[in-house]
Amino acid sequence: MDLLCHAYSNSSDEEPEPEPEPKLKPEYRPVIPPPPKRFKPETPSQNLRTEAPVPGRYISKRERALSAQSPQVPNPAPTPNLNLNLNPNPPVVASPVLGSISDSEIPRDVLSSLRQAKGRASLSQIPKRLAVDLRSHTKAVNALDWSPSHAHLLASAGMDQTVCVWNVWSRDQKIARIFRYHNAAVKDVKWSPQGLSVLSCGYDCSSRLIDVEKGIETQIFKEDQVVGVIKFCPDNSNIFLSGGSKGCLRLWDIRNGNVVCEYIRGLGPILDVEFTINGKQFISSSDVSGSNLSENSIIVWDVSRQVPLSNQRICFKARYDTFGVHAMSSFSGLNFVYVEAYTCPSVRCHPFEPCFVAQSNANYIAIFSSSPPFRLDKYKRYESHGVSGFPVKCNFSLDGEKLVSGSSDGSIYIYNYRSSELVRKIKVYEQACIDVVFHPVLPNVIGSCSWNGDVSIFE
Repeated sequence: MDLLCHAYSNSSDEEPEPEPEPKLKPEYRPVIPPPPKRFKPETPSQNLRTEAPVPGRYISKRERALSAQSPQVPNPAPTPNLNLNLNPNPPVVASPVLGSISDSEIPRDVLSSLRQAKGRASLSQIPKRLAVDLRSHTKAVNALDWSPSHAHLLASAGMDQTVCVWNVWSRDQKIARIFRYHNAAVKDVKWSPQGLSVLSCGYDCSSRLIDVEKGIETQIFKEDQVVGVIKFCPDNSNIFLSGGSKGCLRLWDIRNGNVVCEYIRGLGPILDVEFTINGKQFISSSDVSGSNLSENSIIVWDVSRQVPLSNQRICFKARYDTFGVHAMSSFSGLNFVYVEAYTCPSVRCHPFEPCFVAQSNANYIAIFSSSPPFRLDKYKRYESHGVSGFPVKCNFSLDGEKLVSGSSDGSIYIYNYRSSELVRKIKVYEQACIDVVFHPVLPNVIGSCSWNGDVSIFE
C-alpha cells in the first residue's frame, strides 16, 4: 500500500522536493517522545507532595514513590456508611521492640505478690511511697490502663501521639513498646479483656486495635469525629463503645469492624462513658458548656436501643432537688440524671454496689444510684480536690472501699467511699494529675499520670 501511494505521488508530482520530506520526518519524530520521558521522573515526586499519608504509620520514600506509580494505591474516600471499616486490613508494619513484655525481668518478690494475689479479693491499702517513675511521653498523658491478664504491664495514652506500654517492675528496660500508629494526639487507651491487645483512640478520628506482643496494628475503626473515649463491654470482649466530639456514641464489633448500634441525641462532645455492672446500660457524660441543655450532661442509656425514640419529661422539684427525676418507663431509651450546669469529665461505676460517681468541674465528685430513677445522693460528695477544667479522672479500688481522684494541683486524693472523708493526699506533680488507677491485683499499688507527661507508680 505504501508503494502504491509512493508511486501515485511520483506520477502526480514530478518535482524533486518530496524526496527530502521522508528524511525530515524520521528526524522530526524522535524529537516528540523525549519530553514525556524527561517529565516522568518528576511525576512521582509531585504525587508525594500531594498524596495524603496513610494514617497511623510511617511510609518510606521508596514505598511512597512505588505507591504513587501503582494504580491500586489510592485509598477510597471515606464512605458515609459508618458500618464499614474503612481499613479492615491495615498494612502490617511492626513497631520497634524497646524492651520485653515478659515477667521474667520482674524481681521475685513482686512476681510472687502478683501470682499470690491474683484471683483473691484483698482489702484496699493506702500507698506510701513513690516506687517507679516512668518517663517517655513528651506531652500530657490523658489516660492509663493496667492489663487485666498481664498485671505487670501498664498502657498510657499521650498528647504526643503515642501509646506506651510499660513493663513496670522490669529490672532492665521499663518502656517495652512505643506505638506511633495515630497521627494526632491520643485521648484514651484500654487493654482488651482477653489477650495482649490495646485499643486506643484520638484526634485522628479513629480507634486502633494493636497487638502488643507482635507490635502491629490489626484494625482501624474510622469515624467522622474526634474519638475521645472508648470502653469494652463487660460481658463481651468483642464489643466496645466509643464517644466523640460530635456527640455520637457508637457500639463497635471488632470481629467485623462494623457499628452494631448508634446512639444520637444532639449531645455535646462526649467526655466519658461507663457500662453498668450488668452491661445492659451505659452512662455517658457530655460537654454542655456551649448550651443551656444541662440536663444532657449525664444520661443513662439502654444498650439494646440503637437510637432513643422518645423524649422523657424531666420533673424538677426544689432548688436542691433538681437532680432527681421520676422513674422512667422500661421502654425508655434514656434517662436524665444530672442537670447542674457543670461538665463531668469522668464517670465510674462501683464494682459491686448499684451506684456510680461523676467527677464534676464544680470541684467535687457526686454519687448517683445506678438503678431507676438514678437519683443523686445530695447528702454525700467528695470535695477536697480540684478539677479547674482539666480532664481529671477518678476510680474505685478493687474492693470498692476507696475512691481515688487526680487533681488540678498535681496531687492524688484518696477518699473513704462510705464516709466520703479524705484519707490521704499525696503531692506528686507540679502540674495537674490527670488519671489515677488502682492495680487490678495488688491492693496497695496505684498508677498516676500528669499534664506534664510523667507516669508514676506508688506502693
